Amino acid sequence: MLRVTIAPEEDRRLNAQIAFAVEIDKLKRIIRRNHLIDGSRRENTAEHSWYVGTLAMVLGEHAPPGTDLQRVVAMLLVHDLVEIDAGDTFIYDPVEVAAQAEVERAAAERIFGLLPAEQGAELRALWDEFEERKTPEARFAKALDRFAPILANHHTEGGTWPLFKVRASQVREKVRIIEEGSPTLGRYALELVELSVARGHLAE
Repeated sequence: MLRVTIAPEEDRRLNAQIAFAVEIDKLKRIIRRNHLIDGSRRENTAEHSWYVGTLAMVLGEHAPPGTDLQRVVAMLLVHDLVEIDAGDTFIYDPVEVAAQAEVERAAAERIFGLLPAEQGAELRALWDEFEERKTPEARFAKALDRFAPILANHHTEGGTWPLFKVRASQVREKVRIIEEGSPTLGRYALELVELSVARGHLAE
């Protein structure tokens, strides 16, 4: 039988990477508030991360010129890994939002810290960049992160909006973040909001 010999240092590195791989599988069990577009069930966070990462490739032409879309996709794949510890934060709940930053920073330290140091630092830098929204890539990534729930709610007769008594003014405020990353997607999101109001799916 052929045996593969792994040097001790390589073995430690691989074990750390596998530990991270096992840990991030837990993202599949974090259930978000919003439903799938077909309304059949609530979405989990791993599905959300895949979805917005794919949207980055499909809608990339609506990003600012020169945006590094590969970096946007990488950012979106890791941006919600902290929810393994912190859970999903409902952006219309001021109490949850107030506590979010501290809890998620601690989660980032633990989860990215499972990896070999330089890999952990690289992924943590992507997460920090997304949170800080100082680069075109981060702003476009955040725009997609905010755009996806609006799209889902529009296609599920308001989805979480009437359920949690969210008003149009609150959603319009979130659209500003989309506009910062992509004026085109911002305009489209605002049209969805106004159409949802007109159809009675979102309270004015």
